[in-house]
Amino acid sequence: MVDGTAADVRLRAVVELAQALATAQTPRAAVRAGARRARLAIGGSFAAISAWEREAGRLRVLVNDGDLAAGEEPEPVDESYSVHDFPEIAEFLHDTWAGGGAPHAWVDTVEGAGPSDPSRPASDAADASGAASGGAGGWSRTAALRRRGRGSCVVAPIVVHGRAWGELYVAREIGEPVFGRTDADFASVLAALIAAAIAQTERLAEVKRLAFTDPLTGLGNRRAVDVRLEQALEGHRERGTVVSLVVCDLNGLKKVNDLLGHAVGDRLLERFGSLLSLSAAMLPGSLAARLGGDEFCIVAVGQEAAEVERMAEEVCRRAEELEVGEGVAVGVASTGDAIGQVSSARRLFRLADAAQYRAKALRAAHPVVAGREAPDDPVVRLADSPPASPSAPERRSLRGRHG
Repeated sequence: MVDGTAADVRLRAVVELAQALATAQTPRAAVRAGARRARLAIGGSFAAISAWEREAGRLRVLVNDGDLAAGEEPEPVDESYSVHDFPEIAEFLHDTWAGGGAPHAWVDTVEGAGPSDPSRPASDAADASGAASGGAGGWSRTAALRRRGRGSCVVAPIVVHGRAWGELYVAREIGEPVFGRTDADFASVLAALIAAAIAQTERLAEVKRLAFTDPLTGLGNRRAVDVRLEQALEGHRERGTVVSLVVCDLNGLKKVNDLLGHAVGDRLLERFGSLLSLSAAMLPGSLAARLGGDEFCIVAVGQEAAEVERMAEEVCRRAEELEVGEGVAVGVASTGDAIGQVSSARRLFRLADAAQYRAKALRAAHPVVAGREAPDDPVVRLADSPPASPSAPERRSLRGRHG
């Protein structure tokens, strides 16, 4: 039983946890806040939140909080353990359990949990006793407690969308009061709050991902390009960072749709999106995106103009190897070339568009780069010409990109 004063303390701790989780905007932030607040709420010296990775059959530690032992890091890059090292909770990974019933927390101690420990089912306690006595269980929580100078721990499954997502683990040092049944029950409440926050932030992350992703190709969309360009041009204005835009117009899509059907046309868009992504990977940090219809682009930041041109050449080469379609018209505009002052994304788009229109008019099998024919560059002239009577493709482009 928990007396009235202790109950009030725990109620305040639950409120503080809920408040901290409410401010989390990402699953990672929810995990960080959850581990810290849960540790303080239950009076532990150490806490960790880990996620089950079913496809890899392992438990991966996401965050450690509190008094860390040797080798433990606040946000480890690769601290994980095989699911076979946890026989006492393997049942939680079964969909039949995850689809119904209530998860329960349990306690382990440095002495090993015995069958009489009320915080665990008998089958779990028997497994833990075998592991503690050096049985076939291999790595065990009991052995880990001893190795890291901790006296007891409470483990609470985290269940998200009806499936075991991971676990909350809170430990106390040797000499501190050993966790009991009431602590295990309280840990279950804390884990449920953390699970709700993880589910909410995962939904938010998915909504954000969809808002910045083209559904057909999986590349970035127009919104993602706008955000990236605004950020990049701010760096260009402040630090002179080179910003480059590669605009691609996939040739022959309408003919493919008319003769072979839209399913084949969609497949062509997907294939081109894949090769564009592979080409963009040549320049770390680049964004490959579909602007709409048959228009794509790559935003490269901090890369030399010559490197961007080489990557654009690779796009042209790979597009020629597609089974259908007629290659691609590619235009490049980079602040690293002689294109004049670029103070806005609109200006960079107009230059890249003009280069792409010239590539299409020339039926060029290579990219056309703005500023490479100075001082009388026809691409720069086209980009600088009054937009009162733009060509049909330019009208379409301006409607789609510049509003």
